Amino acid sequence: MKKMNFRNFMAELESMGELLRIEAEVDPVHEIAAITDRVCKSTDNRGLLFESVKGSPFRAATNLFGSEKRMALSLGLGELSDLTKWFDDVLADLPAGSAAEKLEHLLSADCWHAAKPETCGPPSNLPSQEISLKSLPALKNHPHDGEPDHDGRFLTLPIVITSDPDGSNINCGMYRAAITSDDTMVIKWGSTSGAAMHGASWEMAAKPMPVVITLGAAPALTLAATLPLPPTIDELTFARLLQGEPLQIFSCANGLPAPLDAELVIEGYLSPVSARSGVFGNHTGCYTPSEAAAQVKVTAIRHRSDMILPSTIVGRPPMEDCWLARAGGYLLLSLLKVDMPQVISLHQPLAGIFHGAVIISLKKAEGEDTDLIAAIRKTPWFGAAKLIILVDADQDPTDEQSVFWRIMNCVNADKDIVISATTVSIDATRKAGSPAVVEADADTAPLVGKRWKEYGFAK
Repeated sequence: MKKMNFRNFMAELESMGELLRIEAEVDPVHEIAAITDRVCKSTDNRGLLFESVKGSPFRAATNLFGSEKRMALSLGLGELSDLTKWFDDVLADLPAGSAAEKLEHLLSADCWHAAKPETCGPPSNLPSQEISLKSLPALKNHPHDGEPDHDGRFLTLPIVITSDPDGSNINCGMYRAAITSDDTMVIKWGSTSGAAMHGASWEMAAKPMPVVITLGAAPALTLAATLPLPPTIDELTFARLLQGEPLQIFSCANGLPAPLDAELVIEGYLSPVSARSGVFGNHTGCYTPSEAAAQVKVTAIRHRSDMILPSTIVGRPPMEDCWLARAGGYLLLSLLKVDMPQVISLHQPLAGIFHGAVIISLKKAEGEDTDLIAAIRKTPWFGAAKLIILVDADQDPTDEQSVFWRIMNCVNADKDIVISATTVSIDATRKAGSPAVVEADADTAPLVGKRWKEYGFAK
C-alpha cells in the first residue's frame, strides 16, 4: 500500500475534485453538521474543508473518508476490497491455525517486528502551544448533544492513546471526547475497551493515568483505532503494517507516544473527579444517554501552526463513519475465511452497519446452515450482530434488493430464522424443495445483447 499522511491525503482529494473548500464563515454549532449531513446524503458527496470557522482561528475538515473511493484513497488502495486481499496474504504467511491463533502468531512474525514505529526526537512541526481547548473548532452536531452536563462540543475523530502502568500494551482507541473547559475533557470509552482496562490498572497502582489525544494522524492509524483488535495487537504497529511505510512517533512529556505527523496532540492525565459524558447523537442515528465517563486534565498541547481539525458527523446513515466501518469489515472477512473456508464474501448494509448487520455469501451452500450461523455467532466480531443473513455463492451480497427477494423465496420461518435475545440470523440459501428460479433463455440473452442498438436503444 502507498503511505498516505493526513496532508497528502487532502492534497490527493483536492487534485481529484473530491474536496470542496468552503470560504464562507460557518458556525461549529449545528451549521457544519447540517452542511456535512446534506453532502453525505447527496450525489455531490465530497470531503469538506471549512476555511473560516466562527470563534476559532483554525480550519475544520469533515467527510474526508465519506465514500468508498475516498476511504480507499486514504489507504493508498485502488479498491477498498483490496484490504481483504492484503490481509489474506498477511495471514497466509503465518503458521496454520484458527483466526485467533494466527493473530497471536502475527506478534512473532518478521513483518510485525519490521512494522514497529520509529521513535524520533521532539517534533519541530508540532510546537507547544498555550492550553486553550475552547479555541479549537470542535463541533456540536445535534440539538441535545451534551445535555445535561455540558454544551455538547465534541472531538469526534480523536485517537486516544493509553498504556499499562509500566508503559506496555499501548492502545489507540477512538472514543468521543467532549471539551468542557480550556483544560479539561470528558472522554467516553466502553467498559471493555483497552482504555478502560488500562484505567483499572492505573487505579490499582494508585497513580494518575497518562492520556494522549491526537487528531489528523495518518489515515491508516485512524482506521486502526476503530478496529476491534485483540488487546495484544497495538494499533500503532498495525497501522505501520497496513500502510507499508514507516510510522514515526515521539514521546510526550507524560511518557506516551504520539504520531509525528499529526495535526494536534493533547497530553494530560486522568482526573479522579467523576464526570458525565452528556447525551450524544451517535452513529446508530439515535441519541445515547449521558453516562459515567473519564475526565482528563490537560497538561500540554501541540499543534501545527496552520492546523486543520478533522471531525466526523455521526448520525442516521449514510454518514462518513460508515465507510470506516466498512473498511474494517473487509479485514474481518479475511479472519472469518480462516475459520470458515466456505465463506466467500460479506457485505455490511450501511443502514445497519453499526448494529453489526452483515450479509455473508457461501460456496457450496446446501441449506440448513444453522450450525454455521452458530459458529459465526461465536466469533468476537459477529456475536452481537443484530442481523446475519447467509446467501448462496451466486447471490451478490451487495445487491440488497435481490437478497431481500431471496429471503422472501428461500426462507422457511420455522427452520431458517434463529432469534436469540436481540439478534436475528437468517439462512437465505437454497434448500431442497426451494422453488426453481426464473432465468432468461440462455441463447436469447446474448443475441439480444448483440442487437441492442439495432432495436433503437442508445446504450
